[in-house]
This record gives sequence, structure tokens and C-alpha cells, in this order.
Amino acid sequence: MMRFTIAHSPDSDDAYMMAPLALGWLDPDGFEFEFVRKDIETLNQEALSAEYPVTAISFGVYPEVKDRYELLTAGSSIQEGTGPLVVSRKPMMPAELHSVTVAIPGMRTSAYLTLKRWMPGLDVQLVPFDQILESVLEGRFDAGLLIHESQLMYKERGLHLVVDLGAWWKESLDLPLPMGGNAIRRDLPEDVKDRFARLMRRSVEMARSQHWESIDYAQSFGRGMDRDMVSRYVQGWVNDFTVDPGPRGREAVKRLLGLEPVWIQG
Repeated sequence: MMRFTIAHSPDSDDAYMMAPLALGWLDPDGFEFEFVRKDIETLNQEALSAEYPVTAISFGVYPEVKDRYELLTAGSSIQEGTGPLVVSRKPMMPAELHSVTVAIPGMRTSAYLTLKRWMPGLDVQLVPFDQILESVLEGRFDAGLLIHESQLMYKERGLHLVVDLGAWWKESLDLPLPMGGNAIRRDLPEDVKDRFARLMRRSVEMARSQHWESIDYAQSFGRGMDRDMVSRYVQGWVNDFTVDPGPRGREAVKRLLGLEPVWIQG
């Protein structure tokens, strides 16, 4: 057995797609897996030194790590027509963002990269992604960039939408908005990369086919969300693009990054 470390974020969509591997539903095909779970900005930083054989990354960091990692076709977070949200305490026109500081989840996140594409030159400050919603509610910031499950919670907490960056991207380019994916280290043997890529695809497919069993595993990573909300969130981000980005998903990643990534087909 080849011992193999997989690093991913402690988010319900990442946990969901990894459930078949983590819970032993699949033949590991010669691998023995160890899982490391850290927030995505930490994983982006650690990818700079190729810390793990396989790691979740924001697509936004890929240009900095492309000499160390290749992208797996299975496991991407790509969604059509919606994405990270800029929200505010009070109703706000987009141009008003230039007069406030916007809380963002990370300089290397795809969400921030998209924000810069939409409106360059904003004053921003780093805040852990799971603290941004509360930071805006409490008045520490007038606006914040929401990723992950907080995108489903802002309305009920009384915040106001300034822009849905996924909707803007769709309207501008008629493409889905790519946020993150799984990367595998370039220096691994080709047969190992190919074997794991196929296994990762099977894990995504099995997670979707055993949806509620996978939801039960993912819910433990859902930061207080109930089962139905976890399911709603997961079904938004674990979709056909997650099985394989296809031509449109690959084009979306290329357009976001301004370069052609190297993909390992699952």
C-alpha cells in the first residue's frame, strides 16, 4: 500500500466528495489515505512549498504553484450563475465600495481574484472566511466577501447583497465561475497520478449516487448547518463540473487565470 496524504478544506462540499475515500466505500487501488483538513487560505499557502501529494487549492493560487502541481479533472468547485457574494450592513451601490474596507477571505482565493476583475482598486482586509459574516453584522466592516456556507445565511441575518460575482461572470462571459480544485504534485510518478485521478473521479461519482450517506458525513464539517442546508449547499458546488470540468469549465478556468492549466484526466 502506498501511503498518500490528501489535504482539503473543512467544508461540507469538500468532505462530501471525499466521503467514499474517507469512509472506505471504494477499493483504494493500492493507496492508504491520510486526510489533513485546513482552511483554504492555509492550504493555498502550503501549496507554495508542495506540502502535500494532493491538496485542495483555490484556482487563484494555481499560477504560483503550476511548476509544482497539476490539476485533477475531478473535484473542482465550479458553479453556473452564482458564486461568491459581496454583502453589506446597509443597502449599498457597487461604486460605494470604494469608500469602505471590504473584508476578504484570502489574497490568493479565487473569490478575491474575481472581485478584482469585477472592481479593481478596492481597499480590503483579510479576515478568516468563517468570521466575515459576523464581522459585517457587528460593524467592524461595512462590506464583506462571502464564500462557502455563509452565502446561504446572509439574508436571514439581515445583510444586503451588493453583487453576486458568479452572476456577473455568467452575464459577462457566459461561463461558469471556477473557485477551487484538487491539485496533485507534478513530481509523482505518472502512473500514480493517473491512478489517483481515476479514483478521485469515482469518489465524486459515488458521493453523488449515495447522496444522503455522503451528506451525513459532510454535515460534521458544516459549521452548524442542518442536514437540508448542507444538502442545498453541496448540490450547488458538487455538480457535473465536479466530475469533469468539460470544455466550458476548462475555458472558465483559463479565462479566470489567463493561462492554460495542465489537467490530469480522471
